[in-house]
Amino acid sequence: MTESTETGEKAAKRTEQLRTCKRCGRKQGLVGKYDIWLCRQCFREVARDMGFKKYR
Repeated sequence: MTESTETGEKAAKRTEQLRTCKRCGRKQGLVGKYDIWLCRQCFREVARDMGFKKYR
């Protein structure tokens, strides 16, 4: 196996999204801090119920 092929496979594995949103199943725009794993749209809908406050 050549070095360029090897790095290409590693890059594909590295950029693949492994997590999905717990509510809607999206793979992009995830909020993973504190292991929340919600997409940003779902997070905005339920953040207040979870105890987060908007300061601005």
